[in-house]
Amino acid sequence: MLAPKKTKYRKWQKGRASEARRLAPETRGTTVAFGSFGLKSMSQARITSNQIEAARKALSRAAGKTGKVWIRVFPDRPWTQKPSEVRMGAGKGDVQGYVADVGPGRIIFEVDGAAEAVAREALRKAGTKLPVKTRVVTRI
Repeated sequence: MLAPKKTKYRKWQKGRASEARRLAPETRGTTVAFGSFGLKSMSQARITSNQIEAARKALSRAAGKTGKVWIRVFPDRPWTQKPSEVRMGAGKGDVQGYVADVGPGRIIFEVDGAAEAVAREALRKAGTKLPVKTRVVTRI
């Protein structure tokens, strides 16, 4: 799974944002830069490192040996959870893993070196593993 090698702070604050800011389209990482086809997010979510890995596996298997895959998001935000059946209080829970904040318009994966039909099907399969609505886009 993806995780940062080193962090400045072990736990982050929740980072509440207004509804308008959360659902505003991304301004960075919105174009296909490396490959020929990309998987674009159409909604907002926090994608865990496990979900990114599951999508990457599905994508690389479906794209075949000639397909090159790029991951355009990195999970650097820690998420915490307290154990089950623990009383309220006593501080914040332990870090369970890392997530990537993804807004609408962000390119999550890119593929090159595969036929168009194969690449589209591979990206569609990868999109089913993610908690966001996705769309397959091509380089302009």
